[in-house]
Amino acid sequence: MTTPEISPCRSDGAPRRISIGSSDRSDFLRSWPFWKQGQNSSGCLSATEGGFGCRTRRGKDCFVWIKGTPMNQKTLAEPSSASHMPVPEVPDPAEPSDGDRDRSSSSLFPLLYVGIGASAGGLEAIESFFTHMPEDSGMAFIVIQHLSPDYKSLMVELLSKKTRMPVYRAQEGMQVEANSIYLIQPKKNLTIFHGKLLLNDPDPNKGLNLPIDIFFRSLAEDQSEKAVGIVLSGTGSDGMRGVRFIKEAGGMVIVQSEQSAKFDGMPRSAISTGLADFILDPEEMPDRLLAIVKYPRLKVREAAANVLPEDSELDRIFSLLRDECKVDFTHYKPSTILRRIERRMTINQIATLKEYALFVGASGSEIQALFHELLIGVTSFFRDAEAFQELHDRWLPDLFSRIDNREVRFWVPGCSTGEEAYSLAILCQEVMERMGRRLSVKIFATDVDRDAIQKAGSGIFHASAANDIPPEYLGKYFHVGPNEIHISRTIREMVVFAQHNLVKDPPFTNIDLISCRNLLIYLQPVLQKKVLEFFVFSLNAGGILFMGKSEGTGDLSDYFDALHHKYKIYRAQGKRLPMLQTSEIMMGQRIPMKAPMEPHYPRLKRYHDEERVLERFLQAMASDYVLAAIVVNRHFELLHSIGEIGRFLHLPSGRMQNDVVKMAVPEIAIPLATGLQRVLDRQEPITYSHVRIDEADARLSVQIRIKPLPARKGQEVLLAVFFDKEREIETTETSDHAVVYDMGKEVRQRIQDLEQEVQFVRENLQATIEELETSNEELQAANEELLASNEELHSTNEELQSVNEELHTVNAEHQLKIMELTEVTNDLNNLMESTRIAALFLDEDLNIRKFTPVLKHLFHIRETDIGRPIDVIEHNGLQVPYRNWVKQVTESMKPMETQVQDRSGQWYLLRIVPYRIGPKSFSGVILSFVNISRMKEVEREAERHRMRLDEVALLAATGYWEIDREAACMELSPSILDLLGMKHKAPLSLETWIDRLHPDDRNRFQGLIADPSSKGFDEMFRFINEEAGRLLYWIRLIGRRDSRRPGWIGGAIQEMTHVMEMKQALAESENRYQELFEHIGSGVIVLQAIDAEGTDFIVVDCNPSAQAISGFGEADAKGKPIARVIPDTQTNGLIDMIRHVYHTGNTVRFPVLPYGEQERRQWLEHSLYRLSSKHVVLVYDDVTERVCRAGVPKGDPHE
Repeated sequence: MTTPEISPCRSDGAPRRISIGSSDRSDFLRSWPFWKQGQNSSGCLSATEGGFGCRTRRGKDCFVWIKGTPMNQKTLAEPSSASHMPVPEVPDPAEPSDGDRDRSSSSLFPLLYVGIGASAGGLEAIESFFTHMPEDSGMAFIVIQHLSPDYKSLMVELLSKKTRMPVYRAQEGMQVEANSIYLIQPKKNLTIFHGKLLLNDPDPNKGLNLPIDIFFRSLAEDQSEKAVGIVLSGTGSDGMRGVRFIKEAGGMVIVQSEQSAKFDGMPRSAISTGLADFILDPEEMPDRLLAIVKYPRLKVREAAANVLPEDSELDRIFSLLRDECKVDFTHYKPSTILRRIERRMTINQIATLKEYALFVGASGSEIQALFHELLIGVTSFFRDAEAFQELHDRWLPDLFSRIDNREVRFWVPGCSTGEEAYSLAILCQEVMERMGRRLSVKIFATDVDRDAIQKAGSGIFHASAANDIPPEYLGKYFHVGPNEIHISRTIREMVVFAQHNLVKDPPFTNIDLISCRNLLIYLQPVLQKKVLEFFVFSLNAGGILFMGKSEGTGDLSDYFDALHHKYKIYRAQGKRLPMLQTSEIMMGQRIPMKAPMEPHYPRLKRYHDEERVLERFLQAMASDYVLAAIVVNRHFELLHSIGEIGRFLHLPSGRMQNDVVKMAVPEIAIPLATGLQRVLDRQEPITYSHVRIDEADARLSVQIRIKPLPARKGQEVLLAVFFDKEREIETTETSDHAVVYDMGKEVRQRIQDLEQEVQFVRENLQATIEELETSNEELQAANEELLASNEELHSTNEELQSVNEELHTVNAEHQLKIMELTEVTNDLNNLMESTRIAALFLDEDLNIRKFTPVLKHLFHIRETDIGRPIDVIEHNGLQVPYRNWVKQVTESMKPMETQVQDRSGQWYLLRIVPYRIGPKSFSGVILSFVNISRMKEVEREAERHRMRLDEVALLAATGYWEIDREAACMELSPSILDLLGMKHKAPLSLETWIDRLHPDDRNRFQGLIADPSSKGFDEMFRFINEEAGRLLYWIRLIGRRDSRRPGWIGGAIQEMTHVMEMKQALAESENRYQELFEHIGSGVIVLQAIDAEGTDFIVVDCNPSAQAISGFGEADAKGKPIARVIPDTQTNGLIDMIRHVYHTGNTVRFPVLPYGEQERRQWLEHSLYRLSSKHVVLVYDDVTERVCRAGVPKGDPHE
């Protein structure tokens, strides 16, 4: 569905009402962009009475009205007074912000507020619950646990591992958001108000603290139908009272099954209330909650809201309830009925009322479930304590002061499980003790629920109920057990419980006080009026009506006087109802509320006519047979009269009196009182004659006859008194039995009887008082001791129970830690086994505490050796005094490490370290044996290689060097230090090294090591060491930098003094050769073969003498073939000799050979030899003059 683009305001700025179809209501609510206090979040009010209000960012009000019209029939209606209501701000629907478009579901208010109560054993249940709860459920979760005040809770850390929802520790004023978890803080009670969490300190004066009950009650008051109470594992009964408030507010109650709970005290207590909607294992609860959330309650509410009271489906459900449970709910309040039916529809996932009616008809268990849902009895001892205190302080004393020594009758209709009735009985007992009176108080407590009546009659309540009872009453009127409290016998005998339908069965009569609290609020006005008429009929004049804070007398306010408006305490005026209504009440007639009264009126009319006929008949008989007659009860109260009763009875002045003795004229008061009492005692008629009455104009002599009226079993005792004139009495057989009334004699007899009776009572009373005083003193002393002991034991029991729950919670967290430690221990064991490390753990007495399996290869040790001293354990040939080392480490508490070898040749690294249990605390030692045999082999191999390298380095005069500029020091390999004649082996300071360099090399060295851009260098430096007897050393430094180690530079170093000297000698030799080469008179040509076969040779070098003898330039010769430089080499056979020398390496001296034409012929003498580089050197001299002096003709080249 798309959010309707409707302006929220009219053109005049007034808020506009928007009508939206019911079929699209839930989609509209989900898609409307809300705004609250400048932040993107849901700001709608609950859609009560079919709509909700909001305010746009422009500050204009709008009211969204939701009704059952199709979505495509949007209408705009004028605003009504209902639309002008204080509402939160929301953005203009026509202009949603970007932030609103991107707003996720987590920013909305939670769909449900889930309160989770847990105690001992609850951690596992909580983890199981949240493991199966998705992170985007749309619900908020508030976890209430019994936490130790002296122990830091780890719940945030532990629970964060089980869910991806954020877990918070509750803070003051924290807004509860969807898809989040909130945890109670230790030493705090948590409540919720307008969706915000509030922290409170527990009241130490209230005894046992019950944080789950406290939070559940605030959750029910704050969120009503959106509240969900979950009770998990725990001891005690915390949460038992809280679920009653959640249920009363229309919320949901889920309890963990007793079988799955580690401690079933709390679940069992919650289940015993009969209010649990679901009893599930923790892992099953998330699916049930998600089903409830995903199944839109709004649709159920729409279906229920569209049902009229006379709807056939609803009538079908009422009919089934009446037939099965004998209770007609037709005229209970529709909102209550429909809300309860809606809950059952939601629980059973049923969408329409028609389907639910069929489901109820097919399921007997659902009928009972709905019946108990409709009869939720939420009660407690002294509920609304201020109202009970007002009753105790003022109105009960006033009532008792007006009652003579007769039975006091109270009625508590709708008593549920009896707490209210027992509370009234306790107050009566307290008031009578304070007034010093002993009255017979009988409290009739009735309810339509048989199960509740049976539970109330047992007088046994759960121990959690003690928190509602003032401490001074608890020890006095209850027997407190570990899990239950029992009402005392004195109080129990004051209350009579009975099943009674208030709107169907006849009411009780002669009632002095009716306590009907929070029952009328569930009834429609027509039923409320009927019940109030019953109360008017039942209450004696001056009787008290005690009602709930939301109730009143309504249309029957003329029959009551308001004693206290706030606490709803009223006094009956004594007015009687019209005859028709009285007859209906006496007959227990139920008047149907749907139809008019005409169909039942003829029978009532006949009953009324019969009564009138009887009254007329009695009046007619009275005029012929008696002067007057009256009917009284055992309390001498006038019930009926016929004849001239005014001559014998007068209304006294002052407060209305219904006692015939007080109404009688003085002359007959004594005989009337005496006669009535004798007839009551003996159940025999009596007659007094010659009783004289003075009238205005004559003196009348009358006869008084008193006789008991016949009565059936269970009917009230009634007496009939007949007055007749003496002169009209005939002398008959009955007159012989008449007693002539002698006033003086009767008075004296009456006085004597009373005196004897008083004396007898006084003596009995005195004896009883003396016995009671003695017994009372003994009982008082014993009672005080028992009370003190009981209070101490009760206090101790509460403290122990609280401590026990806290310990269980701590224990659960410790169990998780133990599991984690077990996993760590297993990891360590597997690690040590995989690393094949032999470890031996010894305690402070050097007894074996633990060992690894690998240790069996070194010691003859078994599992049974744990606890034995180390001295008795044999080893496998360890040739070391390890026992002495163990004692040494134990005494010094300093670790040691060494290498040991067993008899098989295996090497081990032995570490002996103290067993650390604290920063400076040790308890025993640990011996670890690491097999290093392979490492020893590698070390030996490395040592051999090192020695070889040292020999090579020594032979090559090489080593390493490194400089740490931060430490300003330089380190050299020992071999270099020896070569340089340095005596000390410690690292040199950088300054010392630079000072030893030749002054001309210092700046160059410092520049190289200081230049960060230089990655490396290879330079020669001169080193001066006068101490070694040698002035100058040549060293070669090859350096590089390491980017991972700023300020570090190092590399290889080579002592080059001999090399440099050889280079210098070579240079001098080369200079001498070069001078010889340049100045020698012979020509020298250096030749190089162009290939391996020596097919031809090129000139590599030639000296000036060769150039002069052969007549070529250096540029013309170098790199040219020999044949081009000296053309005759091919003809005179020189090239062949060159090849011969190249291949053989022999030195050859050639004879003189001619070169050139005859006119310019030269005679040259040759020598050839080969260098190690395979260069061939040709040396020749010009011997032309010598040849000519020898007479060799120039023209003959072979001579």
